[in-house]
Amino acid sequence: MLRSITSLAAALLLGALPAAAQTAAETAPPEAPFAKVSELVTLPDFLPGLGTLYVDPASLPAGPFLGYDHDGKLSATIYMTPIEDLQDGTAYDDLAVGSNTVTSVDVYYNAGHPGVEKPHVHVVLYHDAEAKARLAE
Repeated sequence: MLRSITSLAAALLLGALPAAAQTAAETAPPEAPFAKVSELVTLPDFLPGLGTLYVDPASLPAGPFLGYDHDGKLSATIYMTPIEDLQDGTAYDDLAVGSNTVTSVDVYYNAGHPGVEKPHVHVVLYHDAEAKARLAE
């Protein structure tokens, strides 16, 4: 099952790449309609591995979530796609990407958390070679 989830997430990512022309603010905070996730739900301001997150509430649950490092630099674009929705055939087409540059991608399972309570897949696009390290702590 994990292999099929990973395949679905990869297909989601590939479908999102054409939207790369739509970019976000390189420094936090991004303009409206993006809102700080920690002000929308009970989560810390900075989540290790993801950063300080901003999202357009209308784009939930998939996002994109924009992840900024401790210095406010855009470091990652994150999608949170519920497994149940993917299994039911929901497609997330033409998702925005925070930056035209993507240097690496992580895909992993999450059992749920405030804001996206259902089990879901995180697809994390890092925007420079050091981004993952900057978001780690």
